[in-house]
Amino acid sequence: MKNNYKLKKNKFGFFQVSPTPSAEEITKFYADEFYTGEYKNFNDSSLEVQISDQEFFEGRWNDIYNNFLEVDNNLQNGASILDIGCGWGLALLYFKKKGFDCYGFDPAKEAVDYGCKKGLQIKHAGLEGMNVFDNKKFNMVTMFNVLEHLADPIKSINQIKDILLPNGILMIDVPNEFNDFQTSGRDVHGLNDWWVAPPNHLNYFSKDSLVNLLESLGFKIEICEASFPLEMFLLFGDNYVKDGDLGSSCHKKRVNFEQNLRKQGKSSTLKKFYRSLAELNLGRQITVFCKLK
Repeated sequence: MKNNYKLKKNKFGFFQVSPTPSAEEITKFYADEFYTGEYKNFNDSSLEVQISDQEFFEGRWNDIYNNFLEVDNNLQNGASILDIGCGWGLALLYFKKKGFDCYGFDPAKEAVDYGCKKGLQIKHAGLEGMNVFDNKKFNMVTMFNVLEHLADPIKSINQIKDILLPNGILMIDVPNEFNDFQTSGRDVHGLNDWWVAPPNHLNYFSKDSLVNLLESLGFKIEICEASFPLEMFLLFGDNYVKDGDLGSSCHKKRVNFEQNLRKQGKSSTLKKFYRSLAELNLGRQITVFCKLK
């Protein structure tokens, strides 16, 4: 698959892999390899990474929680949240502590078993269908690093519309690919498009293209945020793509940057910074909060 694909830009402005694997092939890859195979070293979804960087992730999840309240300040204790592709369920454990009624599903049985042992309402299910909890509707639906993996993202988002309560919030977090820092860093170091990695990623979004997709499907955008622009380190001269140890060092600097600002009471400055980056289509990740019009 890796050597037998092309990228095509669609009408929304994001790139898709062609030919597209079947939903069954994607589910099998996600279940068998994403968390435990070679790919675990290239994403933040492994249990080891999330536990070792727990303070960093909890800062991020707290930002997500506050953004939900910003979008809907009437959210009450016990509001329901569904995390699609919930992995080990650590985000749900955090939201549970905040008082949300938490649900999730994931194709990786090992991850689901871990979450269930922690007392979460998580099901073992593939990603080709979103109605996993018997037509239950939710106040909030989240997708952390999932949409880029799906064979048919339009179909999936349309299915999500059917499980959102009136005034419900959809949050999507995806890698921000082909951004100017990334492509400039690539060219400075003479690299290839290392982020293009089927069958792991099938869709390559920017902030603008993700917004285009969501608006075309009937959503109103409430918040757009980016994450730290890691590719900036390439422009500083730190080629973390070729040197994994350097990549770990760059990540630690990013963590220190965020945690030091939070400890100094500057979380609002960090939020404004990341929202400004999103407007420029910069940042390693793009996070969008939206509601149906």
